Amino acid sequence: MAGVTGRPVRVAVVDDDPLVRSGLRLLFAGRPDLEVVAEGADGTEVAGIVDAHHPDVVLLDVRMPRVDGLEAAERLCARPRPPYVVMLTTFHADVYVLRALRAGASGYLLKDAPPRELIDAIRRVAAGEPILSPAVTRRLIEQVADPVSHDRRVAARARLERATDREREVAAAVARGLSNAQIADELGMGVPTVKAHVSRLLTKLDLDNRVQIALLVHDASLLS
Repeated sequence: MAGVTGRPVRVAVVDDDPLVRSGLRLLFAGRPDLEVVAEGADGTEVAGIVDAHHPDVVLLDVRMPRVDGLEAAERLCARPRPPYVVMLTTFHADVYVLRALRAGASGYLLKDAPPRELIDAIRRVAAGEPILSPAVTRRLIEQVADPVSHDRRVAARARLERATDREREVAAAVARGLSNAQIADELGMGVPTVKAHVSRLLTKLDLDNRVQIALLVHDASLLS
């Protein structure tokens, strides 16, 4: 999905806490490039919200009473041309979020993050740059409840063999949470070249975004 350009980013917020929904709406209000077009209180409402309002970005609370954000994210990411999906969580290392990231979610946000960080994250996601915070993502990945199984490690390494050595270097840098500019500086290449490598990785490895590249590198145990 190409990034949103030339118009305000349409945002839907789905959270069972009305105070969270109200707070996010107020936070985005007054930003000419962001527009909250719909709210929901449960994952059961997500499909209807997307069909009726066509948001660019859907913020999904991880924990909701009937259909939680994880299941809703999996359903949403399986649709043709889905909106960007971002998980909302209170926890710095909510390992369950990995389900949604593997399904194709573009990242996750902490509800207690500074307002400027939340706004910047939505803009980045809408521009086609999934959220991959180095510190928080590293903690999330490292605290997965189950260790990587031998079969999954072997499968991940075989999958990465499709990439060139340089592409695997870029993949490892992505998994460390580096931005395109940081990767370019570290590996001695231009930012457009980094973007090209990332695009080729997504195509070759049949992945949806940078977060999934990081998870695949983690599964291959290449950051130990």
